[in-house]
Amino acid sequence: MRRLPHLASLFCAFVAGIAFHASIDSARAAGYGKLDVFARVLAFVENNYVDEVDGDQLVYGAIKGMLASLDPHTIFLPPEEYQAMRADTSGEFGGLGVEVMADEASLLVVAPIDDTPASRAGIKAGDRILAIDGESTKGMSVAVAVRRMRGALGTRVILSVMREGFDAPLQLALLRDRVRVQSVEWRLYPDGRGYVKIKSFQERTDEHLGKALGAMREKNGGKELAGLVIDLRNNPGGLLDQAVRVADRFVGEGLIVSTEGRGGRQLEAERAHAAGTEPAYPLVVLVNGGSASASEIVAGALQDHDRAVVLGTTTFGKGSVQTVIDLDDGSGLKMTIARYYTPKHRTIHGKGVEPDLVVKDEEAGEAVAVNALAHGKGRIEPVATSRNAENLQVIDQQLDRALHALGSWERFRAELARKAKPASQVAVQKPAAVPAP
Repeated sequence: MRRLPHLASLFCAFVAGIAFHASIDSARAAGYGKLDVFARVLAFVENNYVDEVDGDQLVYGAIKGMLASLDPHTIFLPPEEYQAMRADTSGEFGGLGVEVMADEASLLVVAPIDDTPASRAGIKAGDRILAIDGESTKGMSVAVAVRRMRGALGTRVILSVMREGFDAPLQLALLRDRVRVQSVEWRLYPDGRGYVKIKSFQERTDEHLGKALGAMREKNGGKELAGLVIDLRNNPGGLLDQAVRVADRFVGEGLIVSTEGRGGRQLEAERAHAAGTEPAYPLVVLVNGGSASASEIVAGALQDHDRAVVLGTTTFGKGSVQTVIDLDDGSGLKMTIARYYTPKHRTIHGKGVEPDLVVKDEEAGEAVAVNALAHGKGRIEPVATSRNAENLQVIDQQLDRALHALGSWERFRAELARKAKPASQVAVQKPAAVPAP
């Protein structure tokens, strides 16, 4: 069993690191005098608790408890969990493909990643994961949840999922698969209308976007695009610098995003550069409740500069900035240090980006059989009913509306301007179907 001096010194070293090596006197003056109370409680637990205790786990638990009083995005990651988080940047891992955040009594789904076990099973942004393999997620950290959902390819995970309107949680059995996040996909529609989907913002997302735009122009016979749809639906975010570069491609000048820390102090202000700006062709940005963080920055910037029409449903509302701090024992601290603001100084956090035109997503497969999931197939199989046969033919209404708008841009913009109503009051006409590319 480890003795008190070792544990107390470890905890004090951690606090000193957060305080950026402040002196003991200044730390106490700032309110750290309660460390004496902590040390006494630690000593009592270590020496008198009914079961043998692990000293490191006690300290790690204390740190996690402290951070839990702040916000869901400020977390402490023990060494194993921290290394798993760092592996995310590779863009490939074995798991389910779902972005989650901690909530009061469960895990909240931010967004499923496209073409992964989670998305194929019908998991949606806003769903709550109540249990993983029978273990309640109440009080479970995001890092622990991610570790439990990842694992060897082909192994099964049982998720208990609750959604607004459900009478009871749905038990989903999914098979872990290789999650490859190809951050940019594109296609060209008739008449030179382009479509690009950005799944997440990774290290080379802006570079891949540039290649996609070039490939579309080449396929269009060297002619400029007649318009472009940028699909940010279910994009959970990623690297801030890549979001800024993507927005910079379409904005010639002015502010893209600013970050403000404690007391409203501005920490950063990212601005557009005229060089490399795309031509001013019509632009529509698709968003939904799974669009979060970096994707909200892009949507907010293009909306504030009146460069694009934002279409879909209100975004997630994750507008806080986290920094990651390496700690000496291999653990890490992910801490909220600021909040994002759009060019017009609108806050994203807790509010999201309201679309200029609300078009609800009529997804196929709402009424589906889930018995296949219980047998570990990892995806939903449609029921052979007339209703589901109809559902499976449902067009992507949001994308369809966006492509229709590109084909009659001046009339579309004039109609929006005439209405000049809050997005929730805009009447949406069902557009004609657009032929597949």
